[in-house]
Amino acid sequence: MRTDLFDFELPAGSIALRPASPRDSARMLIVQPDGVLRDRIVADLPQWLEPGDQLVVNDTRVISAQLTGRRIGRDAEPKIEATLIKRLDGSRWQALVRPAKKLAQGDVVRFGNEGKVCLLGHLDAQVEHKGDDGEITLSFSFHGPALEQAIADLGAPPLPPYIASKRAPDERDAADYQTMFAANEGAVAAPTAGLHFTPMLETALRERGVAIHRITFLGMGCAAGAAPCAPTSSTSNFPPAASRCARQARAIPRGC
Repeated sequence: MRTDLFDFELPAGSIALRPASPRDSARMLIVQPDGVLRDRIVADLPQWLEPGDQLVVNDTRVISAQLTGRRIGRDAEPKIEATLIKRLDGSRWQALVRPAKKLAQGDVVRFGNEGKVCLLGHLDAQVEHKGDDGEITLSFSFHGPALEQAIADLGAPPLPPYIASKRAPDERDAADYQTMFAANEGAVAAPTAGLHFTPMLETALRERGVAIHRITFLGMGCAAGAAPCAPTSSTSNFPPAASRCARQARAIPRGC
């Protein structure tokens, strides 16, 4: 796939570095069946849905997948940035790193700062495999819940490149980069549309007669903030009841 085909110009003034407040005050473009465009805000969504419509939301929770460390064990110790993109088992993750040329199979990367957190203050990972595009397999020194806690302590939310290039991550990102539905950890990028929902909007949708179904979909497929997007396999949990309701709704003819 040629990722350059997705390139487009985005004026700097059009890049929001923080979420709208309240979140559902974000702008929303309505494209009607006849092609007419209408400029609205997300809070207006209930007006554009019909009673009986089915709305599916992703309840995945973004992990602190952005890790910063250094290569150890050789004379030089270059800085290494890694973004976790796929959990392989209890101690191994696929990741995108930069600069990838500074790592070889067998190298050890130490994430974190001594004396900070994670028992000894750092988290070590060995490069088990290295692909052609900066994708590597990291085998961590911790396993299971201990590893999950270490990543949470040492990592940062993987902000999209168009934000990360404009400002440094801060404490607000941990909350700003989660949706109100976030429950099941594992995603490395937020389900973006869900970021604009609020409890008040959810209430308005239900009062309108719109059913809301939660699913868990972890296949975000883009390692935000570390390198260009890379395809990853997905993990999903789509409850049978949600699937059945969605099929039934699709079978009902809708007017314009």
